[in-house]
Amino acid sequence: METAFTPLMSFGGGMLIGLGAVMLMLGLGRIFGATGILSGAVFAENRDEMTWRLALILGMILAPGLIFAVTGAMPALTVHASPAMIVIGGVIVGLGASLGSGCTSGHGVCGLSRLSVRSLVAVPTFMATAAITVFLIRHVFGG
Repeated sequence: METAFTPLMSFGGGMLIGLGAVMLMLGLGRIFGATGILSGAVFAENRDEMTWRLALILGMILAPGLIFAVTGAMPALTVHASPAMIVIGGVIVGLGASLGSGCTSGHGVCGLSRLSVRSLVAVPTFMATAAITVFLIRHVFGG
């Protein structure tokens, strides 16, 4: 299983995520952490909080349709896991985000840019765990 090398698309995506994070921080004073945004939408303190969070979530869901409208093709997506494994992985990621007081987007994009000590510890932990997981799945378990 080989991962495609897409430097221009990756750079563009990173720039858009960074721009979104800056706009959210400047506009609402909020951190762009996907897990926190979703959690805040489910357990919203007030209507204003729920409104911007749901709008952002809706934008994430509708983004592939926008890509299709602009390019005429849907983004390529190949998943080599069963639906059950995807659900289990989602639960594990959700628990990890709760234990880590945030997700990769919150810590990696927003936390590091704010020089958060917690994020300076969390991001290398995420990266090391990801590297070990990929190594084990690809080379030890033969996935």
